[in-house]
Amino acid sequence: MSVLAVSAGLAAVAVHGASAGTPQDYPEFPYPVTNYQEDNRGQYHFSARGGWINDVNAPLFHDGVYHLYYQHNPHGLRWDTMHWGHATSTDLVHWQQKPIALEPGVHPGNLWSGGGVVDTGNVSGLKDGDQDPIVVYSGTDGVTVFYSTDGGYTFKTYGGGRPVVVPQGTSRDPKVFRDEASGRWGMVVWSDHGGNGVDFYTSTDLLHWTFASRYQAGWLFECPDMVAMPLNGDPSKPRWVLSDASGEYVVGTFDGTRFSTDWTQPRRFNHGQNSGDGSYYAGLTFTNLPDDRIVSMAWQPGNAGTIWTGNLTFPVEMRLVTVDGEPRVLSTPIAEIDRLRTSTRTWTGRTLDTASARALLDGVEADTYEIKAEFRIPRGTGPRFGFRLGVGQDGWYDHEVTYDAAAGTLDGVPMPPIDERVTLRLLVDRGQVEIFGNNGRLYRSLNVNFDSLPGGDAVELFTGGRVRLERLTFHGLGSIWGGESTLVDNLGGQWYTDSGVWSDATGGKKGTGGGDAFYLNTRGGDDFTYEADVRLDSGVAAAVTFRANRDATRHYTANVDALARVVKLWRPGRDIATYPLDVQIGRTYHLKVVAEGPRLRVYLDGGTTPVIDATDDTIPSGQFGLNVYNGTALIQNVRVGPVG
Repeated sequence: MSVLAVSAGLAAVAVHGASAGTPQDYPEFPYPVTNYQEDNRGQYHFSARGGWINDVNAPLFHDGVYHLYYQHNPHGLRWDTMHWGHATSTDLVHWQQKPIALEPGVHPGNLWSGGGVVDTGNVSGLKDGDQDPIVVYSGTDGVTVFYSTDGGYTFKTYGGGRPVVVPQGTSRDPKVFRDEASGRWGMVVWSDHGGNGVDFYTSTDLLHWTFASRYQAGWLFECPDMVAMPLNGDPSKPRWVLSDASGEYVVGTFDGTRFSTDWTQPRRFNHGQNSGDGSYYAGLTFTNLPDDRIVSMAWQPGNAGTIWTGNLTFPVEMRLVTVDGEPRVLSTPIAEIDRLRTSTRTWTGRTLDTASARALLDGVEADTYEIKAEFRIPRGTGPRFGFRLGVGQDGWYDHEVTYDAAAGTLDGVPMPPIDERVTLRLLVDRGQVEIFGNNGRLYRSLNVNFDSLPGGDAVELFTGGRVRLERLTFHGLGSIWGGESTLVDNLGGQWYTDSGVWSDATGGKKGTGGGDAFYLNTRGGDDFTYEADVRLDSGVAAAVTFRANRDATRHYTANVDALARVVKLWRPGRDIATYPLDVQIGRTYHLKVVAEGPRLRVYLDGGTTPVIDATDDTIPSGQFGLNVYNGTALIQNVRVGPVG
């Protein structure tokens, strides 16, 4: 559990807070309706349907299903009142959110971070039915045990919530692992007794634990993980990897009671901003996997949308490989990523200069994709080169990934060529970029706020001099989400949030704004009929917008205004015309606009005579959209058609 996240959450503006209360005080499920299309919502990076998430908890595999638990506040966008959220997958890629697994008021304790295992031998004696029990561990200043007998969907409390171990000092984040050599289970728990470090415990039944040893290290803070990895793929040579929340790790041995290493300083799994307010934190490895892989996921704190906060990294496979004479953990995307690929383009064997590099990817536009590239460059020589992501029509871009051949660094992190070759692999999502260099020797997770406006999804290869490209493959990646938007419309273009907060709600698109909030579609027109059902739930006005530019600094808008008690047609700088109407909060009105050259007509509630018939020739054409002003509105059944 990240205390950095706690501090960050409490320092923020106190909105959407939540207290535990009793189970009857609030519904835990279902979550708000969403199609996962809010701004910066990752399309293949997991995020909760709604609310806050942070640390990964107890990732495991059971009976054909991957279970992912995580720290979660389902009632707000800040850290508060930790629950264990839950999602499942059959392929480690496509996730479905499930009801809360551990809930305050139902399960005792503060339910902070922890790990878990499947008790395939029923050593705990907790089995009740056909399913192997799943045993998970949580709690601070004492470890509490919870168990599931229905395959990991609901949990009971063991021993009335009595802690099974109580480390000295402040403690949290228990992780349980299997030690095959000793035939016992091990538990590693972070505590600050005498300084940062972890306590090790052992057990034969997963319920009764004996203190074994303590490993002290100043770098070792929060969310420890302990996993055995075969060195260079040889299962006869396992080594133990001990890590903390920031992805720092050391490699050593474990004799069944004590961990030891000859490393004096840790290395890092990930070279992003590794903190509770950064882009990589609190990763854990899966237990009980059906194969020999070591798979990990971590929390990416620095991303948020309109109804959700935080996402998780794409799953990576970790391998322990000898590099420059010492064991190193290498990370690469799991092979199941190929299930997301929707299209592929490949370029091979060419020497590029500045102009030809820039032209190579002309016409390539996407917002969710994978790039795999191999360059040949003698060590210590050559230019700076890389990829610009989210390139707009006027040359701006949202992010740049740069390899400096002379320095031998990728984004400033040392990564020399291997046999005069450098490989780059990028996973680009709507709010995330994950970078893998030289087959996983460098792993870097970032949150990037890509511009959601249209016209900014191009990709560009750049170089400051001549560089040899051996091979480049571009894969378009599809979405892991199966939801559909609750907004019924026939426009066919892409909707995007220009301003305010827009989310999918039961019955339509919900918009909220402290001023003007616009939700725009990339489709536009000049002469048309445009209509929608609008319901003002609070505040001043709800509207349809048309002939807008891409950031709604120019537009026409027809609204129902509860403050002025009118139907109004306006554009920035001028109220064109009004019609008196006693607008009722919570009532649905049908607005229809007929735009024909400079003539603009507004119809109300299916009437055959326009309530506004005006002329304005300022804006001849533009995009369609929705609008709410100083309030909250629900808009549905948006239709565009020809005049007449």
